[in-house]
Amino acid sequence: MSSSIKAVWNGEVIAESDNTVVVEGNHYFPLESVRAEVLQASPTHSTCPWKGEASYYSLSVGGQTNKDAAWYYPAPKDAAKQIAGRVAFWKGVQVG
Repeated sequence: MSSSIKAVWNGEVIAESDNTVVVEGNHYFPLESVRAEVLQASPTHSTCPWKGEASYYSLSVGGQTNKDAAWYYPAPKDAAKQIAGRVAFWKGVQVG
């Protein structure tokens, strides 16, 4: 049985799942495993040549904000279709 992977920031678990997909060393969590109340839509976008255009969320936990600390691909290219509907974290978010 696989164990849960957690994403923790500012001392709180913000996502937990035993069904993450690892791409380029990043765990992509199913969106439904992320605490919706910590996500704030961001206007930031970036483009990956093989995954497509990424959108971002800022995290709001315990009165603090971590700008653009989560990202996702709303319409990933075919090569990255396994991360559709999933969110990954960086910028100090501990995943493991």
